[in-house]
Amino acid sequence: MQKLSSDATVVPMAAATWMRPGALPAPQPDQRMLIRGVSWSDYVLLRKTLDHIPGLRMTFCEGVLELMSPSRSHELWKTTTARLIELYAFLLELPLLGYGSTTFRDEAKERGVEPDECWRVGSQMKDGEIPDIVLEVIYSSPLLDKLYVYDGLEIPEVWLWQDGAFSVHRRRAEGGYVPAERSGLLPELDFALVARFVTREDQDVALREFASAVRRGR
Repeated sequence: MQKLSSDATVVPMAAATWMRPGALPAPQPDQRMLIRGVSWSDYVLLRKTLDHIPGLRMTFCEGVLELMSPSRSHELWKTTTARLIELYAFLLELPLLGYGSTTFRDEAKERGVEPDECWRVGSQMKDGEIPDIVLEVIYSSPLLDKLYVYDGLEIPEVWLWQDGAFSVHRRRAEGGYVPAERSGLLPELDFALVARFVTREDQDVALREFASAVRRGR
């Protein structure tokens, strides 16, 4: 079996949480590891070899690879968030198509990543294309700068869920992201309303209550 390049170094690091004390339930941190000196072929081989591990996500950027095994709460929050957003789009008849944690990579730009969730707006995503929107749940601090990774892939919008609230980042034509109050692709989406339901454990009840709130226009 092919092996990693001999100059690759593994740097394990504890995941630092981004929560205010008492703001949300005490986290069980995601497990993260950073590997430096990884070639593109090493990354592709690792992604293929470890593809059978449920939930494992890889972020590759310019020779550095982050491995992340999400915690239960991370997966719960990202799934609940996706269900809420997609329910909102369904109720308002918005043309949103979900693609989950699809792997996106570009050898020329030395980047590869699997977002927590991603969507296209108004059209299906063909092979080789990128999503319009990606979602990242910041349950524990990433070891790589995800906005820098997504900027290189020219993703139009990145939505971050962190510390009980959403932040929207819209990419400029010349590159780089700027914070925005609303999505430029789905301006109708009420992030404050969605945020009220993300951390609910009773997912089904939360979805019903959320749907009622959307119908009431609240």
